[in-house]
Amino acid sequence: MDESYNNRMSLVKGAKDIAKEAKRHAAKKVSKIVNRATEEYSSQRNYSQFQNEDKDNDDACYTQPDSNGHFPCSRTANDEDGEHYASDATEGHDDEDEIYEGEYQGVPAYTDRKPRDGQVSLGQPVSDSLRDRKELELERQTDEEELAQQYELIMQECGHGRFQWQLFFVLGMALMSDGVEVFVVGFVLPSAETDMCVPNSGAGWLGSIVYLGMMVGAFFWGGLSDKVGRKQCLLVAMSVTGFFSFLSSFVQGYGMFLFCRMFSGFGIGGAVPIVFPYFAEFLAREKRGEHLSWLCMFWMIGGIYASAMAWLIIPHYGWSFSMGSAYQFHSWRVFVVVCALPCVCAVVALTFMPESPRFFLEMGKHDEAWMVLKQIHDTNMRARGEPEKVFTVNRIKLPKHLDELVEMQSDSANPVGKVLFRIRTELRGIWLTFMSCFNYPVKDNTVKLAFVWFTLSFGYYGLSVWFPDVIHHLQSDEYASRVKTHNNEHTEDFTFNFTLENQIHTNGVFVNNRFISMKLKSVTFIDSTFQNCYFDDVSTVGSLFKNCTFVEVFFYNTDIDDSKLVGSRVINSSFHHNKTGCQMTFDDDYSAYWVYFVNFLGTLAVLPGNIVSALLMDKIGRLSMLGGSMVLSGISCFFLWFGTSESMMIFMLCLYNGLSISAWNSLDVVTAELYPTDRRGTGFGFCNAMCKLAAVLGNLIFGSLVGITKTIPILLASAVLVGGGLVGLRLPDTRGNVLM
Repeated sequence: MDESYNNRMSLVKGAKDIAKEAKRHAAKKVSKIVNRATEEYSSQRNYSQFQNEDKDNDDACYTQPDSNGHFPCSRTANDEDGEHYASDATEGHDDEDEIYEGEYQGVPAYTDRKPRDGQVSLGQPVSDSLRDRKELELERQTDEEELAQQYELIMQECGHGRFQWQLFFVLGMALMSDGVEVFVVGFVLPSAETDMCVPNSGAGWLGSIVYLGMMVGAFFWGGLSDKVGRKQCLLVAMSVTGFFSFLSSFVQGYGMFLFCRMFSGFGIGGAVPIVFPYFAEFLAREKRGEHLSWLCMFWMIGGIYASAMAWLIIPHYGWSFSMGSAYQFHSWRVFVVVCALPCVCAVVALTFMPESPRFFLEMGKHDEAWMVLKQIHDTNMRARGEPEKVFTVNRIKLPKHLDELVEMQSDSANPVGKVLFRIRTELRGIWLTFMSCFNYPVKDNTVKLAFVWFTLSFGYYGLSVWFPDVIHHLQSDEYASRVKTHNNEHTEDFTFNFTLENQIHTNGVFVNNRFISMKLKSVTFIDSTFQNCYFDDVSTVGSLFKNCTFVEVFFYNTDIDDSKLVGSRVINSSFHHNKTGCQMTFDDDYSAYWVYFVNFLGTLAVLPGNIVSALLMDKIGRLSMLGGSMVLSGISCFFLWFGTSESMMIFMLCLYNGLSISAWNSLDVVTAELYPTDRRGTGFGFCNAMCKLAAVLGNLIFGSLVGITKTIPILLASAVLVGGGLVGLRLPDTRGNVLM
C-alpha cells in the first residue's frame, strides 16, 4: 500500500517536473526567436556568455526518470539563475501568479527564491555561512569580472550620444567650479588681506586653509560616494560650496572669511574625485579616454572665467558700495559672488541627472540600474532618429555580496542618537574602504598613483605661485628704479590737492600746509616734520610716515592711523572721523591689470595641450602621455635660467602650462580606470587629497624662496616632475581595461 502510494506520488512529481521543463523550453524558444529578429543581438553584443549555459545542460539531460520518478536535469524556478535577474517577455508572474515589483515598469524580475525552513532544494548553493571566506571572495571576484565584461557590452548597445553629452556639460560645470575655486584664492588674497587690515602674521593663511579644506573634502566626499552614490554626494558637496562661497562675500571679519572659504574648499574638494568616476561609468571603453580628456577642458575654462572676471571686476573700484564706514562691499567681493555662479548652475542641472548604473549594480540594485541603462539607450536612440530600437538586455550579472555583521541601532533610541550612529557607521565604512585600497591587488597602484599625484601637484602649484610672484618682484624692482627722492625740502603755506606717487621725502619740513582730497601712493616720509598742517579726505596706499613729528596737526576723514605712523611722534594733534578699515583703490593700477592678464594668458595656453591630449589619449596610450608630459614639463623648467624679463617669464609660464596639462588629463583617466567600482571614489579621493597636500607644501616652500634665489625652485620642480613621470610609466596600462 505504502509502496504503491509512493510510486503514485513520484509519478505526480515527475509530471510536474516535465510540465515545468516544457514551460521553460517554450519560453526559451520564444526568447531565441525575438533575439534573432532584433538587430542589437549581433556577434559583438552577445550577452549569452553571462547567462546560464542552458544548451550544454540540455544535451546532458536524460529522457527517462530515475528510480524516484524525477528527471535529473529538470530545474524549477528555484534552481535557475540563482544570482541573476531575469526579464522574460513570456513570464511576468511567479508560480503563484503574483505580480512582482517593477513588472508594470518593464523591469526584469528576480527569480531567486530561498527554500523553506527545513528544506534544501536540489542544486541550490550551500549557505554562505558554511563556506570559506576566501571561497566567497573568489566567487565575488569572478562575478565582478563577468559583470565588467557584460557592462561593457551593455554600454556599447546603449551607444554614445545625447545622454552622455548632457551629462558631459553638467559635470563640466562642476569641474569648472573646482578650477574657479583654485584661482579665486590667488586673485582674492591680496585684496582681502588689504581690505581687512590683515597683519603680516596672518597673511598667506587664506591660500593654505582653502587647500587644506580641499584636501579633507577630497578624501571625505570621494569615500562617501562609494557608499551612498556619486550623484547624491556631488550634489551635496556642490551645495556646500555654493552656500559658503556666497556667504564669504558678505562677512567682514578675516577670521569668519577664512572659516567660510575653508568650508567652501571642503565642498569643492569632492568635485574631482566624483566627477571623473561618475562620468567614466557612463562611457564605453573606446570612448572613455577621449571624452574624459575633453571633460578636463572645463577646469581650464574655469581658470579662464576666473581670470577674466578678476580682470574685469576687481581693479574697478566703482563696482563697490558701502553702508557708512562699518560695512564695505568692495569689488573683490563682487568677484567672489560672480565666481560662485558656475557652482549654482551645476547644482541645478545635476538634479535632473540619474545615479550611475554601475554603482547601482555594485550595490545590488538591479531594478534601478536597469531603468537608468534603458533611459540612456532610449535617449540616444531617439536622438539618432531610431526610436523603434528596443533595449534588449534582459539579464545583468550581480556580484556576490559578502555578509558582514553590522551593529544595529535600537528603534527606541532618540533621533540624535540615530543620526550620530549613522554618521559613525558611514565614517567607519569610508575608513574600511580606504584601507582596502592598500590590499592586494590595488596596493601597488595606490602607492604609485599617490606619488605621481603628489609630485605633479607639488611642481605645478609651486611654480604657479612662484611665477606670478617673480613677475611681481620684477615689476617692483622696475617701479623702485623710477622712484623720486626729495631731500631737505621746506614747504610753507601750500595746498596739496593732487596725487603723489612713488616718492621718498627725507628730512622735509612742512609748515601751514593743507593736504586736501588727495592720494598718497607708495609715498614715504622719513624724518620729516609737519607743523600746523591740515589733512582732509586723504587716502594712503602703500605710504608710510617713518620717524616723523606732527605738531598741532588736524586730521579729518583720513585713513592715517598708528599703522602708518611708524616710530613717529604726535604732539597736540587730533584725529576726527577717521576712515575705518583699510582703504583700497585700483585707480590707474597698471600692475593689477597686468597680473590678471598674465594669469589669463597662462590659463589660455592650456587649450592646445587639452586638444592634443584628447585626440591622442586612446592612440598613444595614457602612460606614454602621462610620463612624457611630466618629463617634458620638468625639462622646460631649466629654461627659467634665462628668464630675466617679464616677457620671457610669461612665455615660460605659458609653455609649462601647455606641457603639463596632458599629464593632468592622463592622470585623471588612469586613476578612474585603475580602481574597481567599490573603491573608485575612495581611491580617487585619496589621490586628490595628496594633490592638495602637495599644493599646500608647494605654496609654502616656493613662496618662501621668491626674491631669494631661483636655483632651488628650478631644480626642485624639475626633479619632482621628472621623478613622478618615471614612476607614472610603471603604472599598468588601462587603455584596454573594462571598468571593474
